[in-house]
Amino acid sequence: MSENQTEQKMTRPPRGGDRARRQRPERARPEFDEKLLALKRVARVAAGGRRFNFSAAVVVGNRRGAVGVAVGKGVDTALAMEKATRSARKYAVRPFLTQGLSISHEVRAKYSSAIVEIRPAPGRGLVAGSAVRAVLELAGVRDVSAKVLSGSKNKLNIAQATIKALSTLQKPRLEKSIPPPLPLTPDVGGFKHRVSEAVAL
Repeated sequence: MSENQTEQKMTRPPRGGDRARRQRPERARPEFDEKLLALKRVARVAAGGRRFNFSAAVVVGNRRGAVGVAVGKGVDTALAMEKATRSARKYAVRPFLTQGLSISHEVRAKYSSAIVEIRPAPGRGLVAGSAVRAVLELAGVRDVSAKVLSGSKNKLNIAQATIKALSTLQKPRLEKSIPPPLPLTPDVGGFKHRVSEAVAL
């Protein structure tokens, strides 16, 4: 190998040219977080036999007061979850929350056979389980205590009952501020004036 070929080999640019030195842009964080509640396989009887699809129940929320629940169906799990996520974002609700992202009063709601009760619990954080916790977490609700009063184990019905309960929240009332005391004014011709005259006598 000649010296010229050796120099050309040493000075050869890296493969890909400028593309090798480019940095990939960071992906923007999505506005809504999502969580899978339930995933099951469903069958539909057709002329050629049974056809199987997938059904996914998804809850989405931005952890700042918006939350939604929906169901999607598709030939595979990815398509079913994508449909459910799109529908949940479309029909998301924004309940009335306090400034501390809590609730101002007790609420109870029923959806199908599921009954959910949510109470304010200052300083206790989020006390809940099952699908209720998933909905409240993604909604960003804090300092509440939730309980499923029915014997239903259907996560979708429990999540829908939680959404319904949050939708019935009323706008929190503003706390009335105590007015400041009035400034002291000089007592002209009153008690102080009479006392000064008595002392002078």
